[in-house]
Amino acid sequence: MGYKITNIYVITTVAVIGGALFGFDIASMSAILGTQQYKCFFNQTGVNDKGQCGGPTSANQGGISAAMPGGSWVGALISGFVTDWMGRRGAIQSGSVIWCIGSAIVCSSFGIAQLVVGRFINGISVGILSAQVPVYVAELAQPSKRGQVVGAQQWAITWGILIMFYVSYGCSFLAGEKAWRTPWGLQMVPAALLFALTFLLPESPRWLAKKDRWEEAHNVLASVHAKGDHSAPFVQTELQEIRDMVEFERQNKDASYLDLFKGPMLYRTHLGMFTQIWSQLTGMNVMMLYITYVFGMAGLTGNANLVASSIQYVINVVMTILALLFIDRWGRRTPLLVGSTLMMIFMFANGGIMASYGKPAPPGGLNNTPEQSWDLSDAPMAAKGVIACTYLFVASYAPTWGPVSWIYPPELYPLRLRGKAVALSTSSNWIFNFALSYFVPPAFENIKWKTYLVFGVFCFAMTVHVFFAFPETAGKTLEEVESMFTTPGLKPWKTTVQYQHVRKLEQGAIQSDKLGDIHTEEGNFVPTSTEKETSVSQVE
Repeated sequence: MGYKITNIYVITTVAVIGGALFGFDIASMSAILGTQQYKCFFNQTGVNDKGQCGGPTSANQGGISAAMPGGSWVGALISGFVTDWMGRRGAIQSGSVIWCIGSAIVCSSFGIAQLVVGRFINGISVGILSAQVPVYVAELAQPSKRGQVVGAQQWAITWGILIMFYVSYGCSFLAGEKAWRTPWGLQMVPAALLFALTFLLPESPRWLAKKDRWEEAHNVLASVHAKGDHSAPFVQTELQEIRDMVEFERQNKDASYLDLFKGPMLYRTHLGMFTQIWSQLTGMNVMMLYITYVFGMAGLTGNANLVASSIQYVINVVMTILALLFIDRWGRRTPLLVGSTLMMIFMFANGGIMASYGKPAPPGGLNNTPEQSWDLSDAPMAAKGVIACTYLFVASYAPTWGPVSWIYPPELYPLRLRGKAVALSTSSNWIFNFALSYFVPPAFENIKWKTYLVFGVFCFAMTVHVFFAFPETAGKTLEEVESMFTTPGLKPWKTTVQYQHVRKLEQGAIQSDKLGDIHTEEGNFVPTSTEKETSVSQVE
């Protein structure tokens, strides 16, 4: 075999470095845009009487921030073609190379135009990685671990945010351009590591099967799921299910993006797209990328603002652990419903507190920052309330919409469409990320606290949508999910988690390691040394 790593958790740890790159970008921009070194270098709004630079205009800062998600939208769309051609592993490697190119341009920027171009190229990388890393680990993982390992994508994002925020905070003490060139240059290190380590990983068995590389697919399934035992019942069952699905899909024409909008497939396409759209419309973009503006309006300045902002990134990392531990037992629907309800409450609370206790800031905004257009300095308790609600919002998002928005889409689609379908779903995330990155700075400047009410309404709408339209996919093999969608009479609110079902399905492989035999429910024993295939009917 050409690969060295077969433990699914180690495979996931390497693959989700791609998610960490997105986190690096969020945190570096969040920490850097408030520093005087950045504002003075890209200054467009003049200097106040205290000698403070205003930085780019709010519209241009929105454009700088939006360049990355704009590129990500393009990257996500093309990733479907890249992954079908190069494989899941090859797509991840191409994304890591593109990231290094974009980061080199960004850290050497001498103007806003160059900064925008570099961030757009970075975005293409993030679009490819964010679309294909979840597909890759979903196609390798056992059903009972699928939510856990795909959710690790979100955990990696939170770690990327946390690490890069503190790196950027430390670099803020450097003089001049080094304060922002250094963190943006250091972003290349993990991408280079990802590129190198990916050579040690196996390719997706489902992609190999699609290319008629059946022996390699069998080897990967056996290595990852049964410690090399090719005749383990779960391996044989999964191989047969993949074989049946590939044969069925081969009888259909080649997959295209248009197939996602035809007939019953349109329903699943809308689910995948809205999972990603709603994850952006929760308002998490406000709480992460522009948190220094929010806390600036609450009266925090300088290092106090950056340190307070970093606390939410710690909360994000810690609370995401809950999802990794329990998401396959909780399922997908329940976290989405609970998360959106709580986030709605905290968004409305923040808007209410600001409206009741704040006042418009002087012209030009607090601390010469136009986006800090609302002043809570005369109401310290209200300011603490805004900070507390912000932390609680993040704690609600982290174990719910954060990971589930990456877990759910790869589970929805048949093999022949999965690469392109997840690419389309992820592109929906990025086009809305782009719009919000551009919208939020001018929104803070013009509609002020009402920005929170807009996102509160979105959270209410997504709660209703999820309840009536999103079926449960946890506790099912990818092939069983396909059967659920193709069986008439599906009622999403009546679907349940079937965790114990897949645990029983996988138990055969575990027992064969211990006993040296394969035991199925009908009492048939097959020696582990044989290569005989076990039919689907032999295992529950």
